[in-house]
Amino acid sequence: MARISRRALARAALSALATPAPVPGMPGPAGPAPAAGAGTGPAVRSAAAAPGQHGPPRAAAEMRGVWIASVANRDWPSRPGLPADRQRAELIAHLDRAVRHRLNTVILQVRPAADALWPSPYEPWSEWLTGTQGRHPGWDPLGTAVEEAHARGLELHAWFNPYRVANHDDPSRLAASHPARTHPGWVVPYGGRLYYDPGRPEVRAFVRRAMLDAVARYPVDAVHFDDYFYPYPVAGQTFDDDESYDRHGGAFPSRAAWRRHNIDTLVRETAADIRRVRPGTRFGISPFGVWRNAATDPRGSETRAGVQTYDDLYADTRTWVREHWIDYVVPQLYWHIGHADADYAALVAWWSKAAEGTATLLYLGEALYKAGDAGQPSAWQDPVELSRHLTLAARYPRVRGHVFFAARDLAADPAGAMARVVADHYRGPARPPR
Repeated sequence: MARISRRALARAALSALATPAPVPGMPGPAGPAPAAGAGTGPAVRSAAAAPGQHGPPRAAAEMRGVWIASVANRDWPSRPGLPADRQRAELIAHLDRAVRHRLNTVILQVRPAADALWPSPYEPWSEWLTGTQGRHPGWDPLGTAVEEAHARGLELHAWFNPYRVANHDDPSRLAASHPARTHPGWVVPYGGRLYYDPGRPEVRAFVRRAMLDAVARYPVDAVHFDDYFYPYPVAGQTFDDDESYDRHGGAFPSRAAWRRHNIDTLVRETAADIRRVRPGTRFGISPFGVWRNAATDPRGSETRAGVQTYDDLYADTRTWVREHWIDYVVPQLYWHIGHADADYAALVAWWSKAAEGTATLLYLGEALYKAGDAGQPSAWQDPVELSRHLTLAARYPRVRGHVFFAARDLAADPAGAMARVVADHYRGPARPPR
């Protein structure tokens, strides 16, 4: 009865979101990042802070997570159209592998592109399940994932992409009932893809309802966003939000300020919705690893990255952390130690300082997918590179764990980099921070 009552309460809270008043505010963590130095030996989890760092000693709890990407069948399912029992078996294999590697959290992509891996009343079933958008896969992937993860002692974080509609720019290829077809004014084609316009309050209200449906249905441990807000810049192209800017942007000093307001508002409203629909469920975001370069802003990192989230994606990730709008942040630090333009070591120090004095937990996103990849710089051919990352991060008490991209690479581990991480750092189990 208690479970039924809680679900009923969650449903009632979700229904209150149905008509909110308009308010002017490779994919996912494998998103674009500058490519590619290279310490050894088992890590010692030091309680001492690095120079300039303050705070309590590292707690016993730490995040040990892995992303499971469904978009374009990156990690799972291995291909579209598999029978339900095969899809389920592959998912269970990913969960079991996480347990064997002494991880404690899986971050499953359940809304890769304005679609769903659960029976959503708002959006169609994902094409990455059956090969045809809107076709029922014959089972409930998210419901199964939550149940099976919890049975194994794993947390399940539901990963949503708020604004991506399709990895193509042809609306006729979407399911006939897709909201992007019934509301074509919501959609902006850009860079050969389709996106919802973040500048439309009605779009923001819709995507929140769509995402919160999953939170109401299932006891997910967290809601997780990746790095896509406004899309990554495409040379020679303009994101055409003129109509929504003319309608809603008049009070702002610039279009950039208005766009950041739109994303800030989505973050704040989503956090409030989660607290209302399922209290205790956390909210985390995994942004691109560079907020701003120091050459742009003295508060920025000593980097020369070609993308800055504040300026290019209109995502003020530093403010989200400083103001505790989110429960945790996982910057994607997908570079090696000593990288000329984005040194992993410099970015760990910068994010630790950004999180200092806040209640926002800091985890680090790790580029497991680069380890052993022949197309990557020499640092990534060294199986110890990732282990060095954890050794370095252990000097910073603000760093409370790591998340690895991604599940397919956890399985393959061509350079043995993940095996080295486990041997050096994960000799026993750990619970996730709360």
